[in-house]
Amino acid sequence: MHRREFLASAAAALPLAAACERQAAAPAKGLKLSVTCDMFRGNRRGLPVDTIDGKDPRPDPEVEYTADEGLAMAKSLGYEGFEMFDWRDEEERGAYADAMRKHGLEAVCITANKGVRAPGCSLTDPSEREGFLKEIAHACTAAAEFDCSRLVVLTGFEREGVSRADQMDSCVAGLKEAVPILDRAGMTIVVEPINTLVTRPEFFLPGAREGFELLRRVDSPRVKLLFDIYHVQVTDGDLILQIRDNIDWIGHFQIGDHPGRMQPGTGEINYRNVFRAIFELQESGKFDGYAGLEYHPSVPLPQTMAEVRRLANFS
Repeated sequence: MHRREFLASAAAALPLAAACERQAAAPAKGLKLSVTCDMFRGNRRGLPVDTIDGKDPRPDPEVEYTADEGLAMAKSLGYEGFEMFDWRDEEERGAYADAMRKHGLEAVCITANKGVRAPGCSLTDPSEREGFLKEIAHACTAAAEFDCSRLVVLTGFEREGVSRADQMDSCVAGLKEAVPILDRAGMTIVVEPINTLVTRPEFFLPGAREGFELLRRVDSPRVKLLFDIYHVQVTDGDLILQIRDNIDWIGHFQIGDHPGRMQPGTGEINYRNVFRAIFELQESGKFDGYAGLEYHPSVPLPQTMAEVRRLANFS
């Protein structure tokens, strides 16, 4: 189903449009918000389904948004950025470049290595170090075309028969070797932990606590953490204290509730309080990045984007 067909048949379309106009006319003070482009892809989405029953909770999974439609909607709802488009796909890359210029949004981050498994370019395997550094250099070039300064990096999967200590040493060494490339390009890596209890059982880096230890060993302002609130809640909990105590090491946030990885308000995370903690750090000059939506909404996408924008507003 095309996006226009869905909105034409939705009872909430007119009230939502009015809300968008009010939001654009009087933007509130709040977190800088972004949205991952995967949320525009309908049935082509790549995000794993983490609901308890394993079913996609979206009421409109077949609805897709073009780059122009998605960024126009984000702009109208008071979002300032977008992220995680497929820069390796020439058609998608060009479409988001055009839409970015048209709507004036910031390209917040792109993924540097090739997906969660990071085939041939993982950090856990020293034999793939050359491939990892090649992908970092390639991603720096692509990011520069969008004035994007953050590269999302995945460690890859845990290696069977190799100690965690040796794999962590390999991650530290690989990130250190990437720093000169980042310095030349003016880029920052944000390393993303992914929980192993629900989403990716074989992933190497499952939580923020271990992630911060990794970053302290690398010891570079060019290498920070992608603090995905959903993944951290699954693995570690203790969200607000971890954020406040480690804000110097956090380069980006992503949003999703637990359990189910659906929109804020569906699970156990008090997102108003978490957003307030981040906002206070933003206001005090300790954080100047974004929080990006990355989840499976159980309500139409425009509705949840509007709701999160209001939830992250403070005046």
